[in-house]
Amino acid sequence: MIIAGRFSFNNGSEVVNEKYPHLLREVEEIISQVHAENCKTKESEEKTMPGRMLFSPKALNKEFKKLFYAHRWINKKVSCNYPTQYYSEDYKPKNLNKGAFREMDFVKEKLGIEVQFGKYAFMVYNVCAKMTIFNNMGFIDTGIEIVPIKQFADEMSTGVSYFEQFVWDLEKRGVSDIDIPVLILGVDG
Repeated sequence: MIIAGRFSFNNGSEVVNEKYPHLLREVEEIISQVHAENCKTKESEEKTMPGRMLFSPKALNKEFKKLFYAHRWINKKVSCNYPTQYYSEDYKPKNLNKGAFREMDFVKEKLGIEVQFGKYAFMVYNVCAKMTIFNNMGFIDTGIEIVPIKQFADEMSTGVSYFEQFVWDLEKRGVSDIDIPVLILGVDG
């Protein structure tokens, strides 16, 4: 797999290069070791491409997980204790906090990484909410989001978002004072 695009959100590229150059090299090495062709295992059942073999996001994630764990990155999972004081007085929730959690795919030192081969909303959530939350909790101070470029996403099921769309939206959105520095890497198989 190759890195086909880089976007620096809130000075993400500069901060990653300054604070974590050794980890960036490691991430680049991991990406280069992912053999995407081995993940072309999903037979499409979609009307627009019946029977066509597509890249499986689950298989790609499994490859990334194996490689990141081999380099001693950890998955960071935190339990959620949801507030109840905003419910109506007569409403009593059942099992509200049972099994509730948030997680970051990979963390090393204070660099958080999310690998996203899913719907667009998840990319935005990762960068504009989850990374801020994990920063506020003291687990990370900088992030890297790994996403497919359009050409790669076109070889997956419909609805998978891609680097170019994500970058356009982040540029139009702008940076908020709560956003952390994030380097967005667009990958191709």
